[in-house]
Amino acid sequence: MNKNFVDFMGDYSDKKLAVAVSGGIDSVCLLVWLAQLGADVVALHVNHGLRAAAETETQYVRDLCAKLNVPCQIFYWTGDKPTTGLEAAARDARYKFMTDFCRENNIYALMVAHQADDQIETFLMNLGRGSGLYGLAAMRAVSFRDGVRIVRPLLNVSRAELKQYCDDNSIKYFWDEMNDDSQYTRVRIRQNRKLLSEKLGITDARILLAINNLGRVRDAMDNDIDKLVASVMSSDKKSEYALFSDSFLFDLAPDIRLKLLGTLIQRIGGDMYPPRLKSLSNAAQMLMSDAKFTLGHCTLRRLGEKIIIVPEGTKTSFRKRYEKKQKKHF
Repeated sequence: MNKNFVDFMGDYSDKKLAVAVSGGIDSVCLLVWLAQLGADVVALHVNHGLRAAAETETQYVRDLCAKLNVPCQIFYWTGDKPTTGLEAAARDARYKFMTDFCRENNIYALMVAHQADDQIETFLMNLGRGSGLYGLAAMRAVSFRDGVRIVRPLLNVSRAELKQYCDDNSIKYFWDEMNDDSQYTRVRIRQNRKLLSEKLGITDARILLAINNLGRVRDAMDNDIDKLVASVMSSDKKSEYALFSDSFLFDLAPDIRLKLLGTLIQRIGGDMYPPRLKSLSNAAQMLMSDAKFTLGHCTLRRLGEKIIIVPEGTKTSFRKRYEKKQKKHF
């Protein structure tokens, strides 16, 4: 068993956990390791009904959990499936099943099996998109989704090590054919990543080091952003909103300004993710003068020196809200 994993799990030894198990190498190995640690864990498996082998994989997860003496909960994604964006819809459905279960059963954390190679591939994908700090810092070891703590204990464990462990111990796993489909950017990166090391000397270890360093900077910025958000958020009988002066936003450094704007829009609009960087840059530019527009299920309005962000469809009147917060912010 990997020492990085064992050390990481020290903080969760007395917690009630769930683990997402697809039947692939990563999640099967994570399940086995959690069982070997004696963790208080339940396995969650979602059958999307999208592939011929889906039921075979579901039955294998059941059988493996029974062998390991780990409780197992199976979910079936039924009903009509979208004709476009199927992969994203399947992911959203999977997380909804699992996070609903975790909330209903007072689960402390949902363990998912993203590992070091996933982390590196995410970094390189975001690098190709020209992402900023938050994209290049890649996945967090701990995050939240729908109010549930999502934990990734394998981010410093390689896919090769997980596969070797399963092979050495005759632990069966399934291989998703999508992992070899080069129409996907992630797969093309996976197939060609070795060139970074072979041709340029940029090893996986160096990339992971850069990701971890960026992650620390991101965490520090998050602390500052959280304080700024708290200082301008208010609520009325209907919803949350943000009200602040133009100087409050534009006196900030550009990176912090855009992150603050994105965080406010995400929180007030209720989306899972903030708007993309380009959209935020455009929004900041529009807010440099009087404007009113929508973004991320929010309405943003500037009038004079005041800026307000409210849920889309909500009135953007300033007077009462301005008077309420005048002493604090202006």
